Order: sequence, then structure tokens, then C-alpha cells
Amino acid sequence: MTVATGLAVALAVYLALMFGLALFVRDKVNDEEDFLVAGRRLPLSLAWATLFATWFGAGTLLASADEIRAIGLRAVAMEPLGAGLCLVLAGLFFARPLWRLKLLTLADFYRDRFGRRAEVWFALGTVTYFGWIAAQLVGVAGIMEVFFGWPLWAGIVGAAVVAMVYTLLGGMWSVTLTDAAQIAILIVGLVVVVFNVLEGLGGDAGLGAGLSALVDRVPADHLVLVPTDRLGELFDWINLLVIGSLGNLAGADLMQRVFSSKSEKVAQQACLFAGAAYVVVGVAPAVLGLAAQALLPAEVDTAVLPRLAAQVLSPGLVVLFVLALLSAVLSTLDSAILTAASVFAHNVLGPHLKPGTAMMKVTQACVVATTVVSVAFAFAGESAFSLLEGSYALTLAGPFVVLVFGLFWRRGDERAAVTSLVLGYAITLAEMIWPDIDLGVPVPLVALAVSALVYVALSLARPAPPA
Repeated sequence: MTVATGLAVALAVYLALMFGLALFVRDKVNDEEDFLVAGRRLPLSLAWATLFATWFGAGTLLASADEIRAIGLRAVAMEPLGAGLCLVLAGLFFARPLWRLKLLTLADFYRDRFGRRAEVWFALGTVTYFGWIAAQLVGVAGIMEVFFGWPLWAGIVGAAVVAMVYTLLGGMWSVTLTDAAQIAILIVGLVVVVFNVLEGLGGDAGLGAGLSALVDRVPADHLVLVPTDRLGELFDWINLLVIGSLGNLAGADLMQRVFSSKSEKVAQQACLFAGAAYVVVGVAPAVLGLAAQALLPAEVDTAVLPRLAAQVLSPGLVVLFVLALLSAVLSTLDSAILTAASVFAHNVLGPHLKPGTAMMKVTQACVVATTVVSVAFAFAGESAFSLLEGSYALTLAGPFVVLVFGLFWRRGDERAAVTSLVLGYAITLAEMIWPDIDLGVPVPLVALAVSALVYVALSLARPAPPA
């Protein structure tokens, strides 16, 4: 049996398992609350698994590995360090108070705390999920291109259809259960692949020798974790860390899983467990990215992990590795699709619909629409890392600032919240439109500072609310 044939068989079994799990939990979904937050019934085992799987996708495995291959370990600032730190911060400070509010989406917080206009502006910011979803689609397409020779468009469309269908079947329940299965495959696959790559580099001398050989074969500047020689490079590194950690705290996907937990204690523990696991497991793609620098030709600069696997692994391990990659990407893909669709259905369309409208059907229609728009973003042709970084940056300024002040400070009204949101979006979008802007410090940090200062100033300009 050839590698291609083995992969095809394994992929068919894998997809059958995912659809089987989605169908298995379909009877649990009876209303909008079940579809959006699994009826707030997720135990710790599923809650932390879906948090981990939601983010550990194309960004961590494929996009950042390509970036590590190109510039070295400094690329881990956003993935996995930033994202892992974000989950820990969410567990320490945000999970419990937000869970107690019994929300369906994070946009509900902006509505209840500040008013309808703040809800709408936050909801509009979730267009960033189109870039996030597109990054996952580009990642899957790269895998399919390397191992099956599929054209890019076929991989993008195929992945989109698969994730969309089993998300439609059971909402948060099907997403969560498939996430748990997918991360089990992912972790096993990564451990086996890293072991084999290092063993191959070390020969008969073992893993330690393999790691030493890897360090010797990689340029010294690629082993620098935090660049301190040049102030500009250090600012860029800090910018990526801040975007990855603070930007995601106002992520609707993160908080939707917090709301799905069966208690506030479970919500907090799930964030802490997922954050720790994220950083630990994230070491694997970092090692593999460095290995790609040592083992692959210089002209190979995209989809380095699939190409590395094809070069150094046995046919059986190639199959396992591909399934691990697909598990990581698909688990992130379905979660992001559900989150974006939930916000647009519940917070944008919902208030304009007639009482008694079947909101679960509306959300399912938004799942389809979100998938279609994200496919269009994927065809735009940007690299997965660029799509990923852009989607993070837009949630860093306004949404993060308003969430923190709104949750922990009594001052501030709709005017302060909306102005902060709009300015944060505007400054970040200005950099995307005019990337040559040079303010001396990274633009997302400027947006964060301006957004916070404006919120505080407008809040202090109004009388304090009664105790």
C-alpha cells in the first residue's frame, strides 16, 4: 500500500469518526442555549480540551513553524507563548466573573454593561474571525497539496465543507466532542514525530545527541528566544507577545467555552489547564520548525512541517502525522466558525427578528454564511501567519480595553465604550491599510494605549454612578 493510499484510507476513517461523534450528540441539542454553549453542561475534561483545541491549530503548528523556519525561536512570542499566557490570564482573572453572568456570547456582556451600540460594535469586530478561519483553511490546503497533490482551492473548499457540516449537526456539543478526540490524536502524533526526528538526527546516540545535533546545525541567531540586541526587534517581539496574550482575552471563542462550562470553578480550571498544556505541547512545533531549518532545502519556506514529515518519516508515521495536523487545524476551524456565526446570529440579527423566531436555525444559517465568507478570505492569497496576526491585532485595542474596564471598574458608559472600540479598530485597521506607518513603536500597542486613555478620560468626565 502506498503512502497516498494509506492516507486516503486513514482520512476516510478519521472523517467517519468525526461525523459519528457529531451525530452521537445531536440529540442533546434542542434550543439555542444547547447549540451555542452546550447547555452550560461541559465537565472539566471536555471544557479544557475544547479550549486547547480551539487555538492549537494552523497558527501553532503550521504558520508559526514556517515562521520559526524563517526567523527562529523569536517567532514563538505569539504562538505558543502569547496564546498560552492568554489562557492562564483568562483563568486567573476573567473566567469566574464572566461565567456568573450566564451569557450566551461575549457580545452580550457589552450589551448588558454598556448598551446596544457597544454590542453592535463588538459584534462587528468579530469579522476578524474570517481571517482566523482563513488561516486554518490555508493550513489544511497546504497539507493536502503536499500529500495528495490537491490544488490549493480544493483543499480550502474541502476543509470548509467538512468543518461546516459537523458544526451544523450539533453546535457546541459536536464541536466539543470532536475537539476532545482530535487533541488526543494530535498529542500522540506530535510526540511520535518529534521523537523520530530527533532520533534520526542523533543516530544511534539517542534523543540527547539528536537535540545537540539540531542546535549545531541551526544558525545561532535562530536559537535566540528574546531578541535584545536591537531595540526595534525587541519592540516587535513584545508586540507579538502582547497581541497573542492580551488580544485574545476579548476573544469570543475563548469566552464561549468559558460560558459552556458547568460551573465557574470548572471554567477557571479549564483555562489554566489548557494554558499550561498549550505552552508544553507548543514546544513540539518549535522543535520541528528548527528541524526544518536544518533538514529542508533553503528554498522551502511554506508548509515546512508536511514537507519535513514526507522527507524523514516512515510511511506509517507520515499517516499519523498528517492526521495529527488535520486534527489540530479542524478543531480550531469548527470552533471559530461556530463562534463567529453565534455572534452574528444572536447579537447582530437576533434583535431585529420577530419574537418566536427559531434562533438555532438562524445560527445554522450563519454557520453557512461564515464559512463561505472565510473561504473568500482564504483565496485572498495572504500567508497563514499574516492572516493570523491580523485577526489577533484587531481585538487587542478596543475590545480588550472595554472588557477589562467594564468588568472591573464601575465608571464608564456607552459613550466611553463605543469611542474606545471605534478608535481601537480604526488605528489597527489604518496599519493594515498603510503598513508603512512608522510611529516608533508597534501600532497595535499605540492603539491599545489610545483606546485605554480615551475610555478613562470619557469615564472621568461623567459623574460616578451611584453606589
